[in-house]
Amino acid sequence: MSTEEQSSGRRHPDRRVLLRAAVAVPAAGAAVAGTAAVPAQAADAAGSAGSAGSAGSSGGRFGADSPRFALAVLPDTQYLFDADSADPAPLRATFRHLVTERAAANIAFMTHLGDVTEHGTEAEIDLAADTFRVLHGRVPYSVLAGNHDIRSSTDDQRGDSAYLSAFGPDRYRSMPTFGGASPDGYNSYHVLRAGGRQWLVLALDWRVSDQGLAWAQGVLDRHPTLPAVLTTHDIAWSGDDGEARLSDHGQRLWDGLIKGNDQIFLALGGHYWPPGRTVLTNDAGHDVHVHITNYQDRYYGGAGMIRTYGFDLVRGVVDVETFSPWFLARDPAARSPLAAETLELTGPTDRFTLDIDFDARFSGFAPVPAPKPRPARAVMPRGTLAYWRFDGSGTEAVQKPGAPLPDGTVVRDLTGRGNDLRVRRLHASGADALTWSREHHRGQPAHASLRFDGGQGPDRGAILTTADGAALNSEKFPRGYTIETFVRLPEPFEGNHDWMGILSWEGRNGDAGKTTGWSPLEPTCSLNLSPERFLQFVVYPHRQDADPTSWSHAVPVGRWMHIAVVNDGRRTVMYVDGSKIARNPAQPSTGIATLGKPFVLGGTQFDERFGQGFYGWLGDTRIVGRPLPVREFLTPLG
Repeated sequence: MSTEEQSSGRRHPDRRVLLRAAVAVPAAGAAVAGTAAVPAQAADAAGSAGSAGSAGSSGGRFGADSPRFALAVLPDTQYLFDADSADPAPLRATFRHLVTERAAANIAFMTHLGDVTEHGTEAEIDLAADTFRVLHGRVPYSVLAGNHDIRSSTDDQRGDSAYLSAFGPDRYRSMPTFGGASPDGYNSYHVLRAGGRQWLVLALDWRVSDQGLAWAQGVLDRHPTLPAVLTTHDIAWSGDDGEARLSDHGQRLWDGLIKGNDQIFLALGGHYWPPGRTVLTNDAGHDVHVHITNYQDRYYGGAGMIRTYGFDLVRGVVDVETFSPWFLARDPAARSPLAAETLELTGPTDRFTLDIDFDARFSGFAPVPAPKPRPARAVMPRGTLAYWRFDGSGTEAVQKPGAPLPDGTVVRDLTGRGNDLRVRRLHASGADALTWSREHHRGQPAHASLRFDGGQGPDRGAILTTADGAALNSEKFPRGYTIETFVRLPEPFEGNHDWMGILSWEGRNGDAGKTTGWSPLEPTCSLNLSPERFLQFVVYPHRQDADPTSWSHAVPVGRWMHIAVVNDGRRTVMYVDGSKIARNPAQPSTGIATLGKPFVLGGTQFDERFGQGFYGWLGDTRIVGRPLPVREFLTPLG
């Protein structure tokens, strides 16, 4: 985009003007930025087997390494297992749903929150146990005792019971997730693999004894790196305001177990209604989400209502939904009025999203190891024509963070091909127009970058350019190319930076004989940022008289991203964080119509003059004379 157009505000609706469409930023960027799974400490022979790759008879295969998975939570089903009016049909429908949808929803586990039955009689327990056979061997699960399942108000040292015979440790031994049970049999734990790591689920009796708390602490001590979900029957109650408050038993759990164990980030209970939620702060200063989920007061005893916690490690959220598969499976025309209004709950305590930065939340007990810098020789595949980095291996005068890079500073081309870059400030820009930084993309080979402080009004900035006669100046790329760089935009993104350049070749496309572009005065190749923060890669090919242009989505601020432009000799495709963007041109494009003029980092010319410079951070930059697959990009997380 021209310097003149930047200052005048003119727009050309047929070419460079973008529709202000609501294009969402792909979630993959967060994955690259910092959601790499941590290799968790193995629990033991039973627990470490996890549920990776397990499949139901009709539910398909669970993806243990997918960054998105669901934990299903089933509260009080007691009114469906009342001796006088038992009807297991809703729960059978819920279990069939979990089995058949396991692969599609990537359901890792199901946990029941107690009060399986109304009176805890042998007949009620047997019917419930038989109903669970729909799920058994297809989706791993845990069950804990509620007060209605036990014909005694004592704690977990109560001894034998009909509940323990049916839902004790023997029930779970065949599950690959089962880790063990307390000596009394009323408390158990599971270790499941999901999201590329291991997670711990504690299923605690409705009245945990001191022995039970000591056992639970021992489980946590043996699995110190596993994030934990605590489930029990009675932990909190809520009024109509939806704000959960710890019950007496919940306070005991909080004081004796939860607040001192940073691993526990989510605690779930039933018993009370209405549903509610709150966030408490543990001894480590971190959030613990405490939720009540119970729908037995709803139509048909809750109708086997299930709540799913959809973990998305890429977006850093847990999406919570509540619904009845039994009602949803019916023909809408055949649903009764009450079934229709109960089939899905959308109130603020039934359908909501938790924002969790998983890496930060788990950093106290399972820190994500920072990737080590990689040497240049490890990231220069066949055909690498230029590679620049800003650590000591590639940049002269590396100093402390914030130190200016003086004009004339050399950034070496580590391929040895002589495409060194040299620092030059634009206009009357001061020393702070270009400074050295330790900031870097998590997947970047070198742990350093340059901070550019370009802008308009007046134009200012700094650039790095190859020398006259450098081989890269005249490279035509007839067999294709891959151009990569790492970029971070400041947050807040202050000032006017419309159409700022990120990288380019100097010169005018008109001098290369091109006639079809927006203007003969713009360069033959440039990567720029639009006013809407869309990346624009425009190239004038060596062979064709055309200017095929790629447009990204609106890219984020305050977060590192990896940008790659790949040409296979026929067409060009842009990737952001390893994800192919949508708006890549179908026009044929072979090579780049370079003119023997310098390659530039930090700016784009118009009519061979620089206006504003780049505003933000730039990291490692590499140019390869052939198309690379995503797996060979500079970032291994891409």
